[in-house]
Amino acid sequence: MMLSKYTNIIWDWNGTILNDVEWCLTVINTLLVNRGIAPIKDIKAYRDIFGFPVIDYYRRAGFDLDNEPFEIPAAEFIKLYHSDNRRFCLFDNAVKTLNAFNKMGLKQIILSASEVNNLRSQTSLFDIEYCFDEIIGISNIYAKSKVDAGQEYISRSGLDKSKAVLIGDTIHDYEVAKTLGVDCFLISQGHQHKHKLLECGIPVFDDIKSIVLQI
Repeated sequence: MMLSKYTNIIWDWNGTILNDVEWCLTVINTLLVNRGIAPIKDIKAYRDIFGFPVIDYYRRAGFDLDNEPFEIPAAEFIKLYHSDNRRFCLFDNAVKTLNAFNKMGLKQIILSASEVNNLRSQTSLFDIEYCFDEIIGISNIYAKSKVDAGQEYISRSGLDKSKAVLIGDTIHDYEVAKTLGVDCFLISQGHQHKHKLLECGIPVFDDIKSIVLQI
């Protein structure tokens, strides 16, 4: 399936364009250790348990959500995650890829489970807002309604779903794309292992640059 058939690219953000995997592991381990819970061993172990809904991922990480409301560690995670902007960087060739798609005349948006104000703050760090027609996040920090945000965008934009592809890094991105009725490509440098992504039966790329080669 070649990108030349598409007019619209729907980008996930975290783990797809933004390289924040190691920082997410550091933050979640800080929360675990502060609770006397064993930290996640390494990136491989993190990628094995990460997923959506986020509340289920927290349980797999070891949080006792029967005795502590999910909202408490979730809020702590967001506060620490955004406490040091120096921790954030883009994946290699991300900007080149975005610019290449712009030169092709493709319309690009970000659709993220991140809270919308946090999302806009992050994208502004890298001066890449010009690459996107819209930056769409959700209205709270608990990562529940990415599908709803996507459906609302499709409804008001008149997007031709047959000419749109969602590019992400998790099984959840595939599930979102399937629900929205658009195609999906996945990248295996983010928050979930490639062997998990391949189970979706769709194209999986090792890095963001590899997608350009499909044009």
